[in-house]
Amino acid sequence: MRHFGFLDADRTDALFHRLPEEILPDGDRRLVATALGATLYAPGTRPTLAADVRRQVAAGVTSMVLCLEDAIADHEVAAAEANVIATLRDLGESPPTGGGGPPLLFIRVRDIAQIPLLAAQLDSAAAEMLAGFVLPKFGPGNGAPALTAVLRASDRLGRILWAMPVLESPEVIFKETRAGALSGVRELVDKHSDVVLAVRLGATDLCGLFGLRRNRDLTIYDIAVVRDCIADIVNVCARGGDHVVSGPVWEYFAQPERLFVSSLRVTPFQEADLIDDSEDGARMRLRLVSADLDRLIREVVLDKANGLLGKTVIHPSHVPAVHALHVASHEEYVDAMAILAEDAGGVRPSRYANKMNELGPHRTWAEAVLRRARAFGVLREGHTFVDVLAATGAS
Repeated sequence: MRHFGFLDADRTDALFHRLPEEILPDGDRRLVATALGATLYAPGTRPTLAADVRRQVAAGVTSMVLCLEDAIADHEVAAAEANVIATLRDLGESPPTGGGGPPLLFIRVRDIAQIPLLAAQLDSAAAEMLAGFVLPKFGPGNGAPALTAVLRASDRLGRILWAMPVLESPEVIFKETRAGALSGVRELVDKHSDVVLAVRLGATDLCGLFGLRRNRDLTIYDIAVVRDCIADIVNVCARGGDHVVSGPVWEYFAQPERLFVSSLRVTPFQEADLIDDSEDGARMRLRLVSADLDRLIREVVLDKANGLLGKTVIHPSHVPAVHALHVASHEEYVDAMAILAEDAGGVRPSRYANKMNELGPHRTWAEAVLRRARAFGVLREGHTFVDVLAATGAS
C-alpha cells in the first residue's frame, strides 16, 4: 500500500519533498504500524462490504477493520462471519485497484474461537487479503491464548497475520488493577513482538465503564479518568518506542449545533499558499468546522503529542484529516535527519533557527519521525497539513 496514491503526479510533486513509500504488509513491524493511519471500521454485516472496501481504497483508505464484535448484534454473528468470508474471497479474486493499492484488512473477532473458524474458510486468494485480527478486551488473562490462535492461523495460511490487541477492559482502567494489567500486557506484546502490530485503545468501552460519553465539543483528553488511563498505557506499552499505540476512536459526524466556538485557528488557512488554485483556505476552514472535523483535528494533534500514532475512525470523512496530520513537515524531517546524523550526543541548533535539538533525548522521536516520513511522506518547505487537506479534498 502507499499513502496518497490516488493523487496525480503534478499534485504529489508540488506537495511532497519526499514521497510516501510503498509499504509491504509483511515489512518492518513498526513501519507497517506507522502506516496504518486512519483505520476505518465497518460492520461485518454490510451487504455491499466488498464494494465498500473498493470504494474507500480508491478514496485513500489504507487500513480497514471488518467488525464481528460491538458493531453487530448478537443474533447477526453467523451471518456476519459468512459475509466477511465472502468479502475476502471477492476481494481476493479481484483485488482493489486505484488509490494506494490493496489495503490492510483486519477482522475484529468477538471471541478467540472465531480465529481458527474463519482461517479454515479462506482459500489462498482470500487469505492474501487478510492482514490479521483485532483482539478486543485484551488482557493478561486472555491475551496469551488469543495471540497463540493468531500464530496458529498464520501457520495454517502460510503467511504472517498481524495481531492488534485492544485495551478496553475494566482491569486496564480501574486504578487498583491497572498497573498489574498493563505490566502483563507489556510482557505479552514483548514476547510476541513479531506478531503484535499495534496496541489499540477502546475509549468507548473505557468511558462506558463509568457511564461516561464525551460530547462533540470535547476530546478524549477532557475525560479525566480516560486521560489518566491513556497516560499509563503510553507509559507502559509505548515506552522506548518499541510498540505503536494508536489513538482512540472519534465517533461523531457533522452536527450544526455547537456549544463552544472552534479552536481551529483562522491564520493557517488564510496564509496558506495552496497548491490547488480551486480551493480557498478560509472557505475550507469553514467547511471543516461545519463538519465537526476541527474537533477531530484537535484530538489527533493531542494524540500525537501524547505518544499515540494513527486513529480508529468510523466514517470515511475522518480519513483525510487524520492522514494529513501524519505527513511529516519539512521542519520535523530536517530536525530528525540532523539528530540522527550524529551519535556522540550534545546539542545542535535547528536549521530553522527556532529550537535546539538534543541528539540524545530526541533520538527516539527522530526515529519515529523518519518512519512517518517513509509512510506518509514529507511536505515541501512552506507547506502545511492545510495543503494536504486541500489536495485530498478533505473539505
